[in-house]
Amino acid sequence: MPPKIHNLVRLAENTGLSFTDEQLALLADINDFNIESRYPDFKFSFYQICTREFTEKQFSTIKELHQWLLSQMKY
Repeated sequence: MPPKIHNLVRLAENTGLSFTDEQLALLADINDFNIESRYPDFKFSFYQICTREFTEKQFSTIKELHQWLLSQMKY
């Protein structure tokens, strides 16, 4: 049973999959986004970096990671 945590990097490390450094960095960024968007003190600075270009790039990168994760699953 997976641990009850929200840290995506730690969850990834517990899967036994071979994540690249880039993939782990992306997961760390997603962790930061989750924290920054949740707490009022961080929201304004978070919104400032979330331009359309930034958001589209992040979304594309996250979709690529999602596809890779799906390809690693054994049914």
